[in-house]
Amino acid sequence: MGWTNGIDAVTLFVQDLEASNAFYRSAFDLPIVYEDDASAVFDFSSSVVNLLKNSEVAELIEPARRASSDAGSSVVFTLGVDDVDGMCTELGSRGVELLNGPMDRPWGVRTASVRDPDGYIWETRKI
Repeated sequence: MGWTNGIDAVTLFVQDLEASNAFYRSAFDLPIVYEDDASAVFDFSSSVVNLLKNSEVAELIEPARRASSDAGSSVVFTLGVDDVDGMCTELGSRGVELLNGPMDRPWGVRTASVRDPDGYIWETRKI
């Protein structure tokens, strides 16, 4: 037994599914593989990201509860790209505002980050 297939899916709890759906369509330009009134699932090639309305959270994670959006960030999702600066230009043309970057990090990697409508941070990193 092992984790040979990596992470298959990530579920992000969202306040406004319509706004989050629009952000992900615009920012990442990825296909939706499933959509209903409570969720939208985007294909990130080796995994999927499921945007799930807050109203559905209890069914999925009880007895745990969802943290509030203003609690601060505790996760960053990183996507490898060939050209961080070019991706930032493309994101800007899609109406996506940069949180930071592009910048060269002290550990030798060029990165830039954006924040989605629910505060989830997505970083682009030079591969």
